Amino acid sequence: MSFSPPNKSADATIQITEMTRQSTPSSGEAAASTPSTSSIESGDKALEALGYTPVFKREFTRWSSFSFAMSISGVYGTLMSTWIYGLQAGGAAAIMWSWIIGGAGGWALAYSIAEIASAYPSSGAMYFTLKFLAPEEQVPFLCWIAGYLNLVGTVAGGASTEYAASQMLLAAVSITSNFSYVPTPTHVVGVMIGLTIIHATINTLPTAWLNRLTSGYVVFHMSVLLGACVTLLVQKRHDMHDLKYAFTDFQPSSGWSPPGFAFLFGCLTPAWIMTGCDGTARIAEEAKNPQMVVPRAIANATTFTYVIGFFFNLVLVVCMGDPKDLINSPSGQPVAQLFFNGMGRAPAIVFTLCGFGVMNLVAIPGIQAGSRTIFALSRDNLLPFSHIWVRISKRSQTPLIAVWTYAVLEIIINLLDLASITAIGAVFNVCAVALNVSYVIPIICKMVYGRMQKGPWHMGKYSIWVNAFAVAWNTFMAVIFFFPTRLPVTPENMNYAIVVFFFVLIFAVGFWYTHGRHYYTGPLTHSPRATDMSVIMPEGV
Repeated sequence: MSFSPPNKSADATIQITEMTRQSTPSSGEAAASTPSTSSIESGDKALEALGYTPVFKREFTRWSSFSFAMSISGVYGTLMSTWIYGLQAGGAAAIMWSWIIGGAGGWALAYSIAEIASAYPSSGAMYFTLKFLAPEEQVPFLCWIAGYLNLVGTVAGGASTEYAASQMLLAAVSITSNFSYVPTPTHVVGVMIGLTIIHATINTLPTAWLNRLTSGYVVFHMSVLLGACVTLLVQKRHDMHDLKYAFTDFQPSSGWSPPGFAFLFGCLTPAWIMTGCDGTARIAEEAKNPQMVVPRAIANATTFTYVIGFFFNLVLVVCMGDPKDLINSPSGQPVAQLFFNGMGRAPAIVFTLCGFGVMNLVAIPGIQAGSRTIFALSRDNLLPFSHIWVRISKRSQTPLIAVWTYAVLEIIINLLDLASITAIGAVFNVCAVALNVSYVIPIICKMVYGRMQKGPWHMGKYSIWVNAFAVAWNTFMAVIFFFPTRLPVTPENMNYAIVVFFFVLIFAVGFWYTHGRHYYTGPLTHSPRATDMSVIMPEGV
């Protein structure tokens, strides 16, 4: 395998793009300075202080960034596709308490990420921050490992989103046929390929268009969630469980002993929903005033997801009837079955299709965030053939090659479903583990080495405690993700995530010692450490 020189090709591409961007001034540049232009300038100056030349247009506002963050979590659709974990772990009580406890761990992780993103806003997100948080001699190796783990986790997460969206669409078809139609792996993969191509095509639009589209995501998302809750409560008002049932009824069906251990598997649901919280940090170079807009979006969206997810879970639990009927649903989607049992066929089809719509709104920003990850890693020459992936389109001023590369990787992973559902399940489970580890590394460095310069958004004296809880809980959950969720273990239900994770880790370490250490020196910024960074705040923030 051949590799490009450390920075010449990538830098040339970035410089050409920057010249193109500067040669086409917008109408706002001809006018007097406004809060909008001030926030754009502050974002560019902050990025330049970090050592990078701005290449993207800053279009994302406070609202669209919040909507983007809410879309990445996709609580309605993602909860629909992962609710099975809590059901198997113990039913009602496991679902509710695992959301409360596991969600708190995800919340702490999101706030820790938001705080670091405020100090170092770039498309490299948490991987990039290690340049400032770790000792200089450790930066290349730690960035290399964190970068590859983050990339693998991001691609696996994106692939699982596309897969879940296709499952949800086919579940609606199954309900329409009164469950006479049962989706097959071939059907799921075929739909997934079509959806991935559509989502990638949308991501070829300029940032201004992506900003406009993203701004409406949260409105649709919350309207669907509220509509589903109200409809369920009205339809089931004479046949609902009480609140005591919701928090005390424990019916484990996972086979684990002691049964209380199975409760931990319910925590996989909030982990899945909140694990992509750094996705918003990856569009920091496309956001206005990213030092404040990005961390606020992450923190507010995660808090809102935590609260609204609690009430959505509560509504589902009190309306679910017998949990065994949902676990054994022929559609493979327990929440879709719950809708069918509680609302009837027509409303169930509508709200399952709405779940499909929400998952599409998770996948589209997911590809945007994932392609920015490939761009950021290539800008630093971490990936093979970086000079190709880093190229910016003159038409859209976005990394189109990175967009399509990311989409192809998603499709390749989902093709595993044709060979073995166990294999693809292992890859999907690696998503949360790889991402959590890539997040925890810089948070640990922040606490241990004390090198971080606070950004304008920070947690003050509570930071160390939130960071410590985030590290402890998410390290623990990374281990739980390696366990099979059902006993007895068979070749079909075995969780091979640990095999996939250590393969990725061994590959990354081996690749470092055979190639990376000879040319990779860490993020290729203009200044070695950029320690004299000053944060510039626009007026009115």
